[in-house]
Amino acid sequence: MGRASSGLQTKPPSALRVRVERLTREVAKFGAVGGAGLLVNLLVFNLVRAVTDLPVVRASVIATVVAIVSNYLGFRYFTYRDRDKNARTREMTLFLLFSGVGLLIENGVLFAATYGFGWDSPLQNNVFKFLGIGIATLFRFWSYRTWVFRALPEPAPAPVPLPEQPLATERVSPPQRARV
Repeated sequence: MGRASSGLQTKPPSALRVRVERLTREVAKFGAVGGAGLLVNLLVFNLVRAVTDLPVVRASVIATVVAIVSNYLGFRYFTYRDRDKNARTREMTLFLLFSGVGLLIENGVLFAATYGFGWDSPLQNNVFKFLGIGIATLFRFWSYRTWVFRALPEPAPAPVPLPEQPLATERVSPPQRARV
């Protein structure tokens, strides 16, 4: 085994450690795109509420749709750029399907708070919109990584060559002694 500059032996990382590191990077990238999508969602929501007389849930649906479009671009070209790109129609269909379910979750929370409990101040609208986004994000992370942006199969490890051994049908002559 090689030695690091500190003089300690280094071991290759375990398979579990590699998987955890890969998942950590994926969650960080998903969070960066999701954070940008959250800002887009809340900014568009509050802008639509400020300049129109649309009901709160309709304004929220518009904001969610704008965020879905920006998130797709971020996920496809940043978070999951190394994933399978062969079936774009399938990918887009599933992305829209799961995003639609997320839209229902997100805006269902806002609907329940606004029309079910009467919590309809601008602050309450934003709090429950944010809560709905958080719940929907958990669903979206699972569904996007499982169904939409599927990982490419791991390449098969190269076969390990075996030491050459004589075939059973070949005769191996015993070593000859040197004549003196």
